[in-house]
Amino acid sequence: MDSALAALIGLVLSIVLIIKKVSPVYSLIVGAVVGGLLAGWGLVDTVTKMIEGVSSMSPAILRIVAAGVLTGMLVKTGAASRIAHSIINALGQRFIYLALALSAMILTAIGVFIDVAVITIAPIALISGCKLNLSRTKLLIALIGGGKCGNIISPNPNTIAAAENFNNAPLPDVMMANIVPAIIGLLITVFVIVPMIPKSDLMTSEPDQKEKDENLPPLWASLAGPIVTIALMALRPICGIVIDPMIALPVGGIVGIITTGYYKQAMTCINYGLEKMSGISMLLIGTGTIAGIISASTIKDVFVELLSGISNGGTFMAPISGAIMSAATASTTAGATIASASFGEAIMAAGVTAVWGAAMVNSGATVLDHLPHGSFFHATGGTMGMNVNQRLKLIPYETLIGFILAVGTMFTYMFIS
Repeated sequence: MDSALAALIGLVLSIVLIIKKVSPVYSLIVGAVVGGLLAGWGLVDTVTKMIEGVSSMSPAILRIVAAGVLTGMLVKTGAASRIAHSIINALGQRFIYLALALSAMILTAIGVFIDVAVITIAPIALISGCKLNLSRTKLLIALIGGGKCGNIISPNPNTIAAAENFNNAPLPDVMMANIVPAIIGLLITVFVIVPMIPKSDLMTSEPDQKEKDENLPPLWASLAGPIVTIALMALRPICGIVIDPMIALPVGGIVGIITTGYYKQAMTCINYGLEKMSGISMLLIGTGTIAGIISASTIKDVFVELLSGISNGGTFMAPISGAIMSAATASTTAGATIASASFGEAIMAAGVTAVWGAAMVNSGATVLDHLPHGSFFHATGGTMGMNVNQRLKLIPYETLIGFILAVGTMFTYMFIS
């Protein structure tokens, strides 16, 4: 069997298993084994290619584990909640959707996972919705849209993996490349997409959550860690001093633990972050196996041939591959990782720079990362008290937001190149 078709069958099998509630890690491994065997490589060569795929993920996994210190600090010290409260209080009730979206964007941009960011802000959104008689659906779309915008400019696992797989593209450059699309996406989310949503599911009763911010750390202390992290990584483009994210991310986390006064609970913060990153790291091992099979197959050649007749075919390949793989895995991290590992060389061979290839794959991975066979769909719906049918109705709006981000990155690259 042709290796491209075999790899595709393996990927589809992984999707089916994930939908059937089999562990995503094992689903991807099984899909990789089946894809390699169908390609006629034999068990030994199939396992070798799977291991090679995982090996290519190792640098990204190390950096992601290091990022757990910053993530743990932001969540366990209350820094993330303080930042969200400050933004919402500053913008007020009149601009509540903008305040929620901006809060989610900033939290994800400084290193909080998008699902954790939504869960962190959701209680504030529910309280605001009850006070102002707002739509639960509109509130969640504002949070998700802001989170997606922040995710493409963040030092989160998806961005780290994409940068790593594009010849170690500088992470700060990959983050900065998506600044304009992220801002455009935020504005369109708040002022175009949220108003498009029908006024339904209006909230009138007081939710169980209570608004508490008196015990949170001050804003300057909450921001100290992320600022230090960004400053350290910014030394490379500013003055040529290279501080790897594997150093910058935990240093920022430690600074935040100290400034917020949580140094006695430092291990609690670090262990929480490590727990969060452990799941992502295991997922990347699974994605590495299927990425190894896809990379060794001719599927990328088929993809290149399909786009060969299109001007700037490599430019289209980057976001499309990210979108397809995010749909397959219902995960921004897995989608960006598989797409960048499998198609990175082909995209760069088509003339796209490493930084912009990583940026476009990363934004493309937000297009369909919210499908029901992923955890993001259920975590975000549950935290806002939605059932599955209510949550399903949001998918077209989420997809539109991701599409705008992907197209925005692509056009930004085409404009400056």
